[in-house]
Amino acid sequence: MGSDVNESKHCVSSSRHILALSGGKDSTALAIYMKRRVPEMEYVFCDTEKELKETYEYLDKLEAYLGKPIRRLRHGGMGFDALLHIRNGFLPSPQIRWCTEYLKIKPYEEYIGDDVVTSYVGIRADEPHRKGYISTKPNINARFPFIENGLVRADIIRILEDSGLGVPEYYGWRSRSGCYFCFFQQRREWVGLLEKHPELYREAMKYERTDPKSGQMYTWVHGESLAELARPERVAQIKADYERKLKQRPGFSGDATLGDVFSRDGEEQGCLICHL
Repeated sequence: MGSDVNESKHCVSSSRHILALSGGKDSTALAIYMKRRVPEMEYVFCDTEKELKETYEYLDKLEAYLGKPIRRLRHGGMGFDALLHIRNGFLPSPQIRWCTEYLKIKPYEEYIGDDVVTSYVGIRADEPHRKGYISTKPNINARFPFIENGLVRADIIRILEDSGLGVPEYYGWRSRSGCYFCFFQQRREWVGLLEKHPELYREAMKYERTDPKSGQMYTWVHGESLAELARPERVAQIKADYERKLKQRPGFSGDATLGDVFSRDGEEQGCLICHL
């Protein structure tokens, strides 16, 4: 594990210190890592109201470990459904990420207000391509303790295991935290949702629709409805494609997660404020 070369920099400051949690492994490990380094740290979670139950349960365990509350934030007190109604039923997409703006960034910046804040981000030293949430507001200063101290994936796993929390359960079939219907999910992850939470898969299907005027389909997966994806023959094909991908990367045969495989393929990793 990397040394704490910058630990003294965290000890004295007149600003607020805030760590936004996603329910994912990296932000959780950062909260554990910073617990004694910054005792005055504030912990927040921007709640879309559409997270997996495993995510909420994991956050409850982390809250107990930290011994202080994790504040649940919502923009104007609204969750995803209320905002979807305001937007006339138009689903968010990789091109129009209104969910990230209104469910993650706005409630976080509203919570901060005009205070001078150091915002801690859980990007690791072995993932320089990731950027995470960096505000343009002059009163918010981003810090990256894992990068500063050279901590990589193995260190993050060790921090989680040593704390007793371990890696979130959903990483066995999913590469990210965030909404259960996140449009950045790969098809193999949708199959995981179908198998692990069929009731949530059915709920996700209800959001898809066809515009009666234009005939345009609004689906979570580009070019394919969830009803089509759920067909047994399609599920088998998706699983076969994923297994083939694994075999092409023998280095991932050990503790590889879906996120490891997909990120090494250079595929879209989504909004990092949602799933660090």
